[in-house]
Amino acid sequence: MDPLLSSSLVGHGVRSIDLHSKLLLLGGFSYGSSPGIQKISSARRFKASGSSAAADNLIDDRSAEDSPVSSSIGVKEPVYEVLQVDPRGNVIKKEVSRRQLLKTSGLRLRDIRSVDPSLWVTNSMPSLLVRDNAILLNLGSLRAIATPESVLLFDHKNIGAQLFLETIVQRLNVENSGSVSMPFELEVIEAALISRTQRLEQTLMKVEPKVLALLEILPNKLTGDVLEDLRVSKQSLVELIAKSDALRQMLLDLLETPQDIRRMAILGRNCRLGNNGSFECVVSADKQIAEDEEEEIEMLIENYLQRSESCHGQAQKLLDSAREMEDSIAVNLSSRRLEVGRLELLLQVATFCSALGALIAGLFGMNLRSYLEERTYAFWLTTGGIIVGGIMLFLMMYNYLKQRRIL
Repeated sequence: MDPLLSSSLVGHGVRSIDLHSKLLLLGGFSYGSSPGIQKISSARRFKASGSSAAADNLIDDRSAEDSPVSSSIGVKEPVYEVLQVDPRGNVIKKEVSRRQLLKTSGLRLRDIRSVDPSLWVTNSMPSLLVRDNAILLNLGSLRAIATPESVLLFDHKNIGAQLFLETIVQRLNVENSGSVSMPFELEVIEAALISRTQRLEQTLMKVEPKVLALLEILPNKLTGDVLEDLRVSKQSLVELIAKSDALRQMLLDLLETPQDIRRMAILGRNCRLGNNGSFECVVSADKQIAEDEEEEIEMLIENYLQRSESCHGQAQKLLDSAREMEDSIAVNLSSRRLEVGRLELLLQVATFCSALGALIAGLFGMNLRSYLEERTYAFWLTTGGIIVGGIMLFLMMYNYLKQRRIL
């Protein structure tokens, strides 16, 4: 054998052994247990001997064999069951994958997180995100993606989604009958705000009479059932305040971000925002329409902001009254406990005085001769002395406790 060829093969063998040892350390593979590695090793030997074509064929075979394995361990793509509502009020139930949703709406993956029903724990705060081609709504139990062509409603079995669906279909049917209508995406936003504020107001109307009735009978009627009703009503008010405050904060942030309002106004039009925030439209009529819609959107948000603030303020007022009633009940219970403590102290003083009389009676009860038993007046004198002495001792201790303000 040629010395040059021999040294080349020896060097290649060292490299093969080195590669084999690295694979063993990383994944526990061996040449005997992995066909792919055997073929790569064979390919290296063929290349070392000059058969590059055979080596390439072996590597291609290995890739063809390993490709199904790599595809089989991929993560399954989530599929959403949604309701699609078009501007005519038609409702279609369909299933859409995340990839298809991103492709049709032009959204990014991080945008979908705000409306993903599987992330309702981490995305429970209300939000309204405006993107170039869509508006993403997250109002707790209502999660939707609105575009100029349709709205996709996620998790449509929740009560919030059902109320929104009834509201939007009713509004679209009325508008399709010939009345003046707003753009479809604005109709979706207003229907969502209507359903949300109506739920908050209905909860307030349900809790308010109960709280007022409890405030009338308390603190005169302190029973376990009444106190439990007060606790449940207070908990309902705390939840209502949290929800109305979250909605109010979302609308307030939206009003303080005019850039998002302008993007909502040009949604579905051949317009864009300039560097100074002004409208730049291909058709001059679209610019005027966008400016009018911007003002209309601000008025719409301001209206529902006032309704949410009114609901929040009324609920906060009822909660403050309930807390003041709790403080009054605590003071009343404290005064009653104080009276019970005073009565217990008086009984303990009286018991102490009676015990002294019993001590004297016990002394005379001993079987020792005192010669008083031979006199007839000794019994009455001893009994009267015990009674008078006990009363005097009780009065003295009572005055002492009064002076020390213990009683």
